[in-house]
Amino acid sequence: MTINSICVFCGAQDVVDDKFKRIGQEVGTAIAEAKKRLVYGGANCGVMGAVANSALAAGGNVYGVFPRFLRNFEEEHDALSEIVMVDTMHERKQKMYDASDAFVILPGGFGTMDEMFEILTWRQLNQHGKPVYIYNYDGYWDHLIALMDHIITQKFAREVTRDLYDYTGDFAQLKQWLTL
Repeated sequence: MTINSICVFCGAQDVVDDKFKRIGQEVGTAIAEAKKRLVYGGANCGVMGAVANSALAAGGNVYGVFPRFLRNFEEEHDALSEIVMVDTMHERKQKMYDASDAFVILPGGFGTMDEMFEILTWRQLNQHGKPVYIYNYDGYWDHLIALMDHIITQKFAREVTRDLYDYTGDFAQLKQWLTL
C-alpha cells in the first residue's frame, strides 16, 4: 500500500507545554519533506496548528476538516491548501479517515483519544488496513498503552489487538514510518 496522505490526530489546546508544539512542528515538517499530504482537523491552535503551519512552511499540501460549530472553541486555519467545512464531528472524522492512507497519533486530549480508538476499532473490525502509529513522545501515552495492555491481559481484547498499531517514543523511528 502506498502512503500518500497521513492523518495526524493531536490536541488543539494552546496552553499546553511548548515541547508538544515543537514536536508537532517536527512532524509537520517531516510529512511535508516526505512529499506526503497532511490531513488533520483544520484548527490553527495548539499542536494541530503547529503541525499544519510547519507543513505549510516546508511547502507541504495540507488538507483540513473543520466542523463549523467548533468556531466557538477553536480557531479554524485560513491558509490551508484545502479546508472542508462540516457540520458534525462524525463527518469530520469520516472525511479525515477517507482522505488518509495512514494515521499518526500525537499528544492530545479526549478528542484525540476518540479519534485514535475509533480508527483502531475500525481496523480491528477489518474496516481498513491502514497503519496506525502512536508517537509516545516523552512517555505521554505510557499510561494509555499500559491500559490497552491491561485490557488485553484481562481478555476484553484479543492478543492480536497489539498488532493494530505501532508505537514509539523515538522520533527517528516515527520519521522512518512517515517516509514509507
